[in-house]
Amino acid sequence: MGGACGSVPTVAGEGAEEPLPEDTEEQLSNGDGTLELSGRKMSRLPRSICTLSDHLYKLYLSGTMLIELPDDLYQLHNLRTLALDANRLPELPEAVCSLPHLGRLYLGGNRLQGLPPSFARLQTLRTLWIERNFLHHFPRVLLSMPSLRCLQMGDNRLKGLPAEMADAMPGLRGLWLYANRLERVPKVLLRLHGLEILDLDRNRIANFPDMSVMKGLRLLSYDHNPVTRPPTVGETVTLVGEGAQEFMEEREEKRKIRSAILIL
Repeated sequence: MGGACGSVPTVAGEGAEEPLPEDTEEQLSNGDGTLELSGRKMSRLPRSICTLSDHLYKLYLSGTMLIELPDDLYQLHNLRTLALDANRLPELPEAVCSLPHLGRLYLGGNRLQGLPPSFARLQTLRTLWIERNFLHHFPRVLLSMPSLRCLQMGDNRLKGLPAEMADAMPGLRGLWLYANRLERVPKVLLRLHGLEILDLDRNRIANFPDMSVMKGLRLLSYDHNPVTRPPTVGETVTLVGEGAQEFMEEREEKRKIRSAILIL
């Protein structure tokens, strides 16, 4: 892995660099800078991908069985979106952390147990999906990324969140924590005032605190937790979970009654 980028080889022989798929040029000819290679089995991405740096903005490599990436990947300086989900990556390649304009990164369904310190270099990142991995702890390097907007961490093994999260990640708008091992709602969530979407499905939470203090919240999903009643939330929050429909219908009826009284 590594080495300088060369031109796309035309002949593949013993020891030769694996060429890019034949339809690469055709895909990029439409002008939107998208290369879709998802589902094509390749344990390694050809280093010749780096020759596309001026034209490549979105690279989709989902379900390709990748176990590593070229060291030269950082040369894709125009890349905005990178999808590496449903592969076999045991750790995040350092080259990914050097992509200067990356805005969306999809890492779900790999074998990751954490993120390297160099991940903090991705200061342009707004969306991170790292669901279905083996995270036992919240990657603290994310606390160095205040501009992150959407964080998908469902189906991991998290038991809590760092208390510094509210101050360190003020830009967070969507947080997905379903199918983890939370036994209570982390207190720090109540201080994420900009959070609009919160998914806590399929955890082990028996009691919810008063979540009406989360003024920015618009959607709370709490299904498949051992709760006896819907959480207390603000009047504009949509709930998804056991008893949510009845709760929202009753809330709407009360709102209509209050409005009618004001008119009289």
